[in-house]
Amino acid sequence: MDLRIFTEPQQGATYDTLLTVAKATEDLGCFSAFFRSDHYLHMGDVSGLPGPTDAWITLAGLARETRRIRLGTLMTAGTFRLPGVLAIQVAQVDQMSGGRVEFGLGAGWFEAEHTAYGIPFPREKFGRLEEQLAVITGMWETPPGETFDFDGTYYRLKDSPALPKPAQYRIPVLVGGHGARRTPALTARFASEFNMPFGSLEETRTQFGRVREAMREAGRDPGELVYSNALVVCVGKDDAEVARRAAAIGREVGELRQNGLAGTPAEVVERIGQWQEVGSQRIYLQVLDLSDLDHLELIASAVAPQLG
Repeated sequence: MDLRIFTEPQQGATYDTLLTVAKATEDLGCFSAFFRSDHYLHMGDVSGLPGPTDAWITLAGLARETRRIRLGTLMTAGTFRLPGVLAIQVAQVDQMSGGRVEFGLGAGWFEAEHTAYGIPFPREKFGRLEEQLAVITGMWETPPGETFDFDGTYYRLKDSPALPKPAQYRIPVLVGGHGARRTPALTARFASEFNMPFGSLEETRTQFGRVREAMREAGRDPGELVYSNALVVCVGKDDAEVARRAAAIGREVGELRQNGLAGTPAEVVERIGQWQEVGSQRIYLQVLDLSDLDHLELIASAVAPQLG
């Protein structure tokens, strides 16, 4: 099982905090990547201070400060950026990292953050997402010296030089979500990884099945896709430490055990095995208390070695 660290900086984190967590992620050796969300407004009963950080500016900085771990987003909000500009940004960060970027793109959903920062919130988001993926991947795949054209409903490009190119031949593209029809189809068309965010075991089993079927219908081998989950994590040496960490993030232990990966290392290893049984190959561990580096160290020393 591949473990990755996934952060939610809109809940309150400076760039320096994210850098510290990213370096710990790299130094501990067992985590393959550092990912972050792409939001401009906090959620729930937190202040969000000192305020939001931009996902791709953050990743550009981390690209120069890390050497091994992969870097990416769950998920970049499609409503925040024009696809041609986003293709440039992601390709540049990939160059800055030496080819370690992975690109998750979603439709965008949190209307309040759009209102708060003056960002248009279109009614038809999924059609835009499909065109954005077509534009971005099309630009990256256009051979140097050739131009890229696109004539869509929402976006039109003419004689684009489609530059710069990423360092990687093909940046891994992540698509995810609970949608029963359009999401699996979009995955089969564009993605190298499908991510199921915060779903139950049964929901995950069902959605993975839909994605595999969509892959077959598109003429792709379902086995060429990576299947992953994003789950909140709360591990403690004993029940008291689990309860302390749950309280620090404003959650109940019982709810975390039901909906995420919570408990002692042995309990969490067993729980991860259940996700593996339904087809998950990679888990993004949603770490909500970014000041608690001992939490990452416990996962690295007592959970990861038991996963093989």
